[in-house]
Parts: sequence; structure tokens; C-alpha cells
Amino acid sequence: MEIISCHSTSFYYVVNVRGKATGKCPGSNQASFPILKEERMCYVLFKPSRGALGYSGADQFSIKRPNRSRICCPINAFKEFDNFDSSALGKSYNSYAVDGKEGKQDVTGAGKSVPKVIIPGLPDEDNKGDLGAPISSWFWEWKPKLNVHYEKSGCENVNSPPVLFLPGFGVGSFHYEKQLKDLGRDHRIWAIDFLGQGKSLPCEDLTSTSKEQLDGDVWGFGDEAKPWAKELVYSIDLWKEQVHYFIEEVIKEPVYIVGNSLGGYVAIYFAARYPHLVKGVTLLNATPFWGFFPNPVKSPRLSRVFPWTGSFPLPTSVRMLTELLWEKISGPEFIAKVLKQVYADHTTKFDKVFTRILETAKHPAAAAAFASIMFAPRGQVSFEEALSGCQMKNVPVCLMYGKQDPWVKPIWGLQVKRQLPEAPYYEISPAGHCPHDEAPEVVNFLLRGWVRSLESHGSVALPLLETPENVDYDVARDLDFSREGLKRSVQVQFYGSMIPHWKRVSAYLKTQFQN
Repeated sequence: MEIISCHSTSFYYVVNVRGKATGKCPGSNQASFPILKEERMCYVLFKPSRGALGYSGADQFSIKRPNRSRICCPINAFKEFDNFDSSALGKSYNSYAVDGKEGKQDVTGAGKSVPKVIIPGLPDEDNKGDLGAPISSWFWEWKPKLNVHYEKSGCENVNSPPVLFLPGFGVGSFHYEKQLKDLGRDHRIWAIDFLGQGKSLPCEDLTSTSKEQLDGDVWGFGDEAKPWAKELVYSIDLWKEQVHYFIEEVIKEPVYIVGNSLGGYVAIYFAARYPHLVKGVTLLNATPFWGFFPNPVKSPRLSRVFPWTGSFPLPTSVRMLTELLWEKISGPEFIAKVLKQVYADHTTKFDKVFTRILETAKHPAAAAAFASIMFAPRGQVSFEEALSGCQMKNVPVCLMYGKQDPWVKPIWGLQVKRQLPEAPYYEISPAGHCPHDEAPEVVNFLLRGWVRSLESHGSVALPLLETPENVDYDVARDLDFSREGLKRSVQVQFYGSMIPHWKRVSAYLKTQFQN
């Protein structure tokens, strides 16, 4: 349901090739115009699209030359024409002023507003007894002594496409509770904990020591790694393979993957390597880089400069540094400070997330796992290379970024958009680094719509667009919903194709007029 704040009646202009308006006819009756015999003249029907007034590319016109078929274009195609008298469009069109040379657009005038779309709230927020899909907790033994924790919901939705959520650094599957409960009502949902995080930590010490351990010693700080932990390094390549075997052995079919922050990097990395197991990837403020040290496979000579690459046991110097640093960053004050920094909407309650992070930090293996992660080498494939791999292998990608993220700022999301110009990009505000937890109603709504569009092979329009053909447009919407009995509103800006549509239109028009 859309609530449209303003409307406008369609009308015709007669323009010449230079774009100069020579006449106007209100209404949509072309017959009221005199028949044009001049080949350098054409009819132009201006027809505002519903709820898109005042936004570049959302309003449409169609061009009809005498004895020719009509073509439809966005209004900003007139940027190519000199001397276009846009002021004649009137106040009902929010007074577009077009600069054809620089391609700029200035929207002025009274009555501007962003159209509103009402979306559902979370299932446990409507006070009607609907608590959403039940969530179950499981462990999967990938390798001896390496148990992967995961949560799932919606198992009864056997005919629905499966969706796998990958968490960011320092959190786990619990960070997707709002997706598991809501999306689990009509999809099969999985969320995993990466090895070394959440509940996917070892059940016993990774190392042994010949000396008597003192009370308070943590796991992984011994003198020698146990046989099952000798090759263990908590790296992005390990997590990529963890996802690979989890999909093959647990889910057992291709999935849609959604990743936040670090999880976004792992998702796109995995999709580039195993496209046959991926139906699509959604990036939620994905980090564009991970790891500080060179990869021994990609840069063997440079990697020799750094003798320790995150394996066990930890060297003495690293152990001492970790003990000092871990004492500071694992405390409740520091964790609360970080959460307040990355959550742009300070009305969001993150008590559960805070408690679960604190529980993980108290695990005896957490400090050594943190050190291994920090010193692990970079992946064999960079973020940019992974994006290129997905593009070459036609893996669908959707971008959903919180606008107020202090870490992965919007410039990083737009850079991904430039590399993948056909990927839909949704910018959410207010939302920071974790839009799925700050604005879960919005992310769930967009994710449902994107999956539905892909499953229909493009016959269903993308979220916030009226028709499947509108992918070139840039539109904004206020998404209204109810949370805990209060009305909430989040603005979403959709960016269509990065290829300027007016260039395509102008090229087509020039060809037609030349003929």
C-alpha cells in the first residue's frame, strides 16, 4: 500500500529537435493537437509516475513523431537538449531546472515530499500473540574438535528458497534473531557462527604445556599446539571453506547468502569461488578489506617477512600483547561504547546483542581466537576481485547499506555499485553499520522483495519500484511501520543503473531524427 502525497495530470507539449517547447495541450488527448507535418517536430507526453515527483529519473515522458511509434523515457533525458524550456512544466512538476551541459538537476518549488510506503512490523511487535517463527539452536561437527554453531527457522517451508545469514566480526548468529523470527515465517533461514566467534569456539584448550598452569590462564596460550589444532588459523579463507561445507552438508542446495560487515566479504568471496551454490548475495555494509598481513599463496616472498600468521600456539610477544589488549577491549564499558558508535539509531535496543558479545568474550578460548584473527593473512582473493568474479559468473548481487555507518561509509557502498552497475542499491537512513538490527523491518521487506523478483526471473519488480523496467531510476521512499506500538519511519534511497539513462535516450533520439 502506497500513500501518495501529490499528483499531477499528464499533458502534451510540441517540441522541436532542439528541445524548445512550442505549445502545450492539457490532458492526455493527443487528438486535440493539430496534425504535425513537420518532420522536425514531435509530440512529448509528460506523465509523472506515482509518488516519484521531485526525484531524478522517476518522472516519465513519451515521444511521438508523426507516423512513428511512441518511445518512453525518463524526463532527465532532456539534459541532452539545449534550450529546453523546463519552466513551462509548471509547479505540478516541482519546477525542474535542467542544465544540459553539466547534467545537473535542481529541484525547487513548494509541495515537495517523499512518498510513503507502509510495510509490516516485526512479528513480535504487534501485541497480537504472533511471536514469529521458532528458532532452534544446533551444532555441526565440521572437523574433529571443530564444532560450528548455527541457528535455523522455517524448516516447514519446504518449497521456499533457503537463505543463509553470515555475521560480522565479534558477533554471531544471535545478531540475526529478527530475521530468523520474521523471515522464517515464509522462508527457510540459517545463520551461522564463524569459527573462533560466537559459540563456534573450541570445547577444549588448543594447546598443551609442560608447565603447571596458573589459575586464570586462557586456552591457546600453551607451549605446543595439539594435533587437531596445528593447522588452525581463524582466517577469511577458513570461513569461506566453512560456508562451503556447511551449504553442501547441512543445507544441501544452493542458497541466497546475506552478509553483514565481515560476513559480506565472506559472502562475496564464497560466491565468486562457488557460484553454483549461490542463488544471490545481499551485502549489508560489507567491509571492503580484511586482514593486515600478506597471503602466503598470493605473495610468498612478502609473507616470509612475517613469520607468524595466526597459528597456534601464540608466540610469547604476541601473547603478552594480547593479554594487555584483551583486558581493555573485552570489558562491558568498551563493548557498550562500540555498539553505541555503530548503531546510528540510538532508540534501537541492543541489550541482547550486548549480553551475547559479553558472554563470548568471557570464553577461555576467546582471547587466543582474537589474536589469531588479527594476525591471520589476507584472503587469496581481494574484495574487488571477488566482485569481479561474481560479475563474470552472473551471480546476482543486492546492496543494502546503512547511511550513517561510521566505519563502512556510503562511499564504500557506492564504490561497489560502480563496479556492479546493475546491482540494486538501497541506502537506509537512519541506520549505521548494522541495518538488519537497527531497521529490521526495512531490511526484511527489501530482502523479501528482492528474492521474490529473482525467483520470478525478473517478472516481479524490485522493491520500491512499480514495474520491472524501472531499474534505471533513482527513487526515494519513506517506509512507515509500527514498532512497540509507536509509528516509525525510515527513508530508503534506491539507486538504479549507474549507466546514465539519458545518454541511451539521446543516442536513440539522434538516430531517429537523423533518419
